[in-house]
Amino acid sequence: MSYTIDRVFAGADFADIDSRTRKALADKGFGVLTEIDVQTVMKKKLDADLPGYRILGACNPQMAHEAILLEPRVGAMLPCNVIIRETGDGVEVSAIDPAASMMAIDNATLQAVAGQVGGMLAEAVAAI
Repeated sequence: MSYTIDRVFAGADFADIDSRTRKALADKGFGVLTEIDVQTVMKKKLDADLPGYRILGACNPQMAHEAILLEPRVGAMLPCNVIIRETGDGVEVSAIDPAASMMAIDNATLQAVAGQVGGMLAEAVAAI
């Protein structure tokens, strides 16, 4: 079982992949609830220079609602974080497979929901 959903775009522009990622997530029913520009934060807080690195907190409201009804404490694991980062090979988009993170909760029905969300995230990443 792979615990991450990853895709590298060789020679790609960070802003273009960011835009394409947001569109692909929206097309699969995810909204971006939170956004952390790690590059800017690290420069401001530590005067550290990092390549482009952004964390998007993506959520599919219908699936989140279903998961919360099944297990109210699942909110500690929401939203699904999608990372866009510059690497030596290009721009990488990564997400943790929700099914992997939900293994910490002993609830088979929740695992099934997490599997669906993981499939939707994988489809979004493939569509970028």
